[in-house]
Amino acid sequence: MSSESTEDRILAALEEDAQASYADIAARADVSKPTVRKYIDKLEEEGVIVGYSADVDPKKLSSQSIAMVGVDVASEQYVDATRALKDLDAVRALYTSSGDHMLMAEVRADDGDALGEVISEEILGIDGVTAAHPSFLQERLK
Repeated sequence: MSSESTEDRILAALEEDAQASYADIAARADVSKPTVRKYIDKLEEEGVIVGYSADVDPKKLSSQSIAMVGVDVASEQYVDATRALKDLDAVRALYTSSGDHMLMAEVRADDGDALGEVISEEILGIDGVTAAHPSFLQERLK
């Protein structure tokens, strides 16, 4: 058995395949199905597991464009601006960042033009947002 904790092995199996059954996860983590169920329930309750999602290859989407947008926000308006960003339908995920930007937003729209409009009109229209720096995703490599 691995020196990783049971929790780490279960999380690794889930991260590899979020659709895996309890039986598959149990086999990968070398534990019983009830143990998997107990740990997953606990991790969801504690907010460690915040959701399940599908990995999407942006190049294969025929009806959507995706961008990761670095967002800079005035410090005194951070809370309100973050709330407003979270409320935008086009913002699928929002992360705090220690890199070049305060926030990173995953933004999706029908096409590049619509994505540009979301960034220029909706994101930059939020009080406190001082800049938005998009990187359009082209092809998933891993």
